[in-house]
Amino acid sequence: MALSLRHLILTAPKCSSILTRRRVAHFTFFKDQPDPSLGPTKEMNLCQTIQNAIDITLGNDHTAIVFGEDVAFGGVFRCTTELRSKYGADRVFNTPLCEQGIIGFGIGAAVAGTTAIAEIQFADYIFPAYDQIVNEAAKYRYRSQNLFNCGKLTIRSPWGAVGHGALYHSQSPESQFMHTPGLKVVIPRSAIEAKGLLLSCIKDDNPCIFFEPKILYRSAKEDVPIKEYTIPLSKAQIIQEGSDVTLVSWGTQVHVLREVAQMAAKENISCELIDLRTIVPWDVDTICQSVSKTGRLLISHEAPITGGVGAEIAATVGKECFLNLEAPVERVCGYDIHPIPHVFEPFYFPSKWRCLEALKRMMNF
Repeated sequence: MALSLRHLILTAPKCSSILTRRRVAHFTFFKDQPDPSLGPTKEMNLCQTIQNAIDITLGNDHTAIVFGEDVAFGGVFRCTTELRSKYGADRVFNTPLCEQGIIGFGIGAAVAGTTAIAEIQFADYIFPAYDQIVNEAAKYRYRSQNLFNCGKLTIRSPWGAVGHGALYHSQSPESQFMHTPGLKVVIPRSAIEAKGLLLSCIKDDNPCIFFEPKILYRSAKEDVPIKEYTIPLSKAQIIQEGSDVTLVSWGTQVHVLREVAQMAAKENISCELIDLRTIVPWDVDTICQSVSKTGRLLISHEAPITGGVGAEIAATVGKECFLNLEAPVERVCGYDIHPIPHVFEPFYFPSKWRCLEALKRMMNF
């Protein structure tokens, strides 16, 4: 029997409750503690630490330039705010809406001797520049026999799901670049990590892609060291030591796995949690040493499961740690659908419940 309109109106949730649920994130942010040796700190969110890292670079390196769509007024996420007024329009400037042109210009600028920091407004729109990144930037040094290189090019881009970004503002394309020698791909999990890793990318002698989890821009707020500091690339971090299972992720998903580790601990399962940090070249030794100890590995990422970064890690661990494995490697990832379906995002995410279920499968294998 069809329900009356009056009944539907009376039983529908109030707008305020809908909006409240709409703002609820699929993770809980866990703060990092600053290294006391780095001196005084200031409370900053991830967006502010990005601005701070670029500010330091522009102040210390007179060749450094920052460019992209809308960066002159601060960018859509305000990560470059106030930099144009401080350093001038010839060092912080807008570009046309042309990702291929942005990266092509960045390659040329880096080859000419500048420290080039390019912004692609959303990682979803990096694909028009794919040819420039993969066929030009990554191969420039090799095909010129080291006569020229664009190693001083850093490409920044907001990355990952945010809860309402839908098809073209939620993607995680890191695996698309993992197959290309000559590039480094980095994804931070927090404000403290973002500053140190971005400064490392800018200083590195290879073209780097620095993906920034945009859902953390405002929610990742920490006491960040004021001074300049770097965090080594291609070095994963063991956030929590454990003995029963190794959990590996990067970016936002690290916080999901932190909660999974807490939930598992209540069932007497000891988890070793690792933040990969650098997607390529990734830290094989740290991961394999951990899995050799625990005998189990769970990898989780937002991107679709097929051909994802987790597949490469699983294949490597399967070869290097075969005799130490107590259970098949588990991957808990996004589904193989067009990421991300707007109203169904909560069902797409590799949630803590899906991860915990996979963890239990390994323990019961």
